[in-house]
Amino acid sequence: MTGNAETLSYHATEPDQAAADAFGDRMVDTLNSGALALMISVGHRTGLFDAMADMPAASSAEIAKKAGLDERYVREWLGAMTVGDIVKNNPERETYYLPPEHAASLCRESPTDNIAVFAQYIPLLGSVENDIVHCFRRGGGVPYERFERFHDVMAEDSGQSVVPALETDILPLVPGLIERLKKGIQVLDIGCGRGRALNKLARLFPNSRFTGYDISEDAIRYAGQEARALGNENATFEIFDVSDLEHSERPGPYDLITTFDAVHDQKDPLTVLRGIRKALSDDGVYLAQDIKGSSHHHSDRDHPIGPLLYTISCMHCMTVSLAQDGEGLGAMWGKEKALEYFRAAGFRNIEVHELEHDFQNYWYVCRP
Repeated sequence: MTGNAETLSYHATEPDQAAADAFGDRMVDTLNSGALALMISVGHRTGLFDAMADMPAASSAEIAKKAGLDERYVREWLGAMTVGDIVKNNPERETYYLPPEHAASLCRESPTDNIAVFAQYIPLLGSVENDIVHCFRRGGGVPYERFERFHDVMAEDSGQSVVPALETDILPLVPGLIERLKKGIQVLDIGCGRGRALNKLARLFPNSRFTGYDISEDAIRYAGQEARALGNENATFEIFDVSDLEHSERPGPYDLITTFDAVHDQKDPLTVLRGIRKALSDDGVYLAQDIKGSSHHHSDRDHPIGPLLYTISCMHCMTVSLAQDGEGLGAMWGKEKALEYFRAAGFRNIEVHELEHDFQNYWYVCRP
């Protein structure tokens, strides 16, 4: 009878009008927030927030001139920013002002706190909505090439959460690793994207050798160009499907292998992890960054950006794997399943770390 009572509680005959009204208000807030996310992305990409950050109160024409943009579009954008309480407006003087407290979360001068970078995911995912709806009805997935700006946004994301913290927070998770890198070891980064993290490491540790693999030709080209521009002769980037790593005769073994948010969207994550284990030296370390979450939906209810991460998972991470007839783990595969897969791949010593500046990720230190 208990089970029936619980079931009936979800099917009350008369709705709670106060609860219905409150939920309706919440949906309106959601629509407004979604619209603001689009405008915040536009403000970031056009440099409007950066232009306004050090400006006194100014007219739309003055702001447009400084940003090098069309005034009519800037004026309408400022309307959205005003009613969204992001920009302050003086109606008598017809001026607009970005408070420094707001600029701290919206400008490139504050890269570790720039929420505008993440706002770009909303239009990026919206661009494949029709494809995703088709997949809901027919199955399958949306391939990487449909996400035109994915590597641009991921590079900015990595530039905030990973690259600045490598030397100060991430590498110290492995005692003695910095000293080994200074002396010289072999390092491999799986799913390196545009290679910002690997190029930073190559600059910091010239005695070590760094290799990056990714399946994106554009990303590898960009990473290689940046390596040459920085003079990183100790960094090499290659187009390679890491699903083949387990059976590959590629150079190795490696003393350090890293993945930065790159396992859960693979076609066959466990095969990739087995390949990492095979390519690792006996005393090597595998350092994995992956999304912080649980393998159970109810446990993620209090996650500060849970809805955003599940949306990114559904509309990118899961679907690009399914497009390859893959497993489709998704970004929110969770710590429990991650530990299960690491163990199944042959890692026996696994540590799970959290970093104070990073509420989005777990950091796994895995040893054979």
